[in-house]
Amino acid sequence: MFTTPAFAQAAQGGGDLFSTLGSTLLLPIAMFVIFYFLLIRPQQRKAKEQAASLKAIRRGDTVVLSGGLVGKVTKAVEGESEIEAEIADGVRVKVVRELVSSVRSKTEPVKKAENA
Repeated sequence: MFTTPAFAQAAQGGGDLFSTLGSTLLLPIAMFVIFYFLLIRPQQRKAKEQAASLKAIRRGDTVVLSGGLVGKVTKAVEGESEIEAEIADGVRVKVVRELVSSVRSKTEPVKKAENA
């Protein structure tokens, strides 16, 4: 008495299953492709460049540590996870290589001294 009877509407004929599925998946796939090329790929490239610069640290390079300290590398052995940096006159600290945030100035490779 207080409610009106609800009548079911006739269902419209759905299209082909593959066309419906394709249109449903098209937007998420397109979003993933856009995110990949705008966010993921550049981030991976930057991480590779950072890892290469950390691996190439040599004696004499000026580095910025993750805490903001600027120092000059006094000892860097290839293959070791630690380097030694001089942050003030006579103050040398050991630093884990991964905690170097950037390399400010690169130096030429150390040349061996010739005995004359």
